[in-house]
Amino acid sequence: MQIGTAAEASGVSAKMIRHYEAIGLIASGARRTNGYRDYDARDIHELRFIRSARDLGFSLDEIRTLLDLWRNKDRNSRDVHHLAAEHLADIEGKIVELQAMATTLRDLLEACHADARPDCPILAGLSGKTTMAGH
Repeated sequence: MQIGTAAEASGVSAKMIRHYEAIGLIASGARRTNGYRDYDARDIHELRFIRSARDLGFSLDEIRTLLDLWRNKDRNSRDVHHLAAEHLADIEGKIVELQAMATTLRDLLEACHADARPDCPILAGLSGKTTMAGH
């Protein structure tokens, strides 16, 4: 199948398929005599794998490692587990950071009167002032 059909079947855009080929994440589709790339079921399966990994936030380097492990039938599942556990720890760390950001922003919003006065605790907080005018 051609790249447009492969994109539709895999949920990965044609542009991203070309990018994945250019960086060597996947093999380039076989070329027909007319120059068009030709993708088979294995290619679609790999693209879906990549899409699933991207949806979980894995980086391209992590996906490259996951693909290598997936293709290697003699792999150790502990290697996959270790990579996934590290990724989960990163995600959980980001969640903590995002929760702290939300708390800070929530506090700034609560301190703001949202009226016609020029005093703005949000701007004061962003500028590093420790006291919030009007609060």
